Amino acid sequence: MNDLPDTVLGISAEGTVTGADYQTVLIPAVEKTLKTDKKIRMLYWLGPQFTGFDLAALTEDAELGMKHLTGWYKVAMVSDHPMINTFTRFFGYLLSSEVRVFKNAELENAKKWVIEK
Repeated sequence: MNDLPDTVLGISAEGTVTGADYQTVLIPAVEKTLKTDKKIRMLYWLGPQFTGFDLAALTEDAELGMKHLTGWYKVAMVSDHPMINTFTRFFGYLLSSEVRVFKNAELENAKKWVIEK
C-alpha cells in the first residue's frame, strides 16, 4: 500500500494468498522493516476480491508471528471475513502489541488508527 507513511507497513491482498506470497512479499517486508524499526506498525487489508489463504500461507503467517512475537507495535487487520477477524482477535492476545480488526468499509479508520501514536 503506497498511501501510508514510511513508519507503517501496509499489505493488501486479493485472490488467494499463498505461502509463496509470504515468502516473496510479506516476510521480506517484515524483515526489512525490523532492520530500521524495533517494532512494526502494520495494516493488513484483505480487500473485496480476497478469497482466502492456502495452507502454506497459514503456516507462514503463524511462523512469522511467533518468530517476531515482540516485534509488533500496532496491527490493523482490515477484513470482512468473520473467521479471519475472530482468528486475528484471538491471536492478538498473544502478541505484545495492540491489535484491532476493522471491516473493509472502515479502511480509512484503520489507517488513521495504525498511524497515531
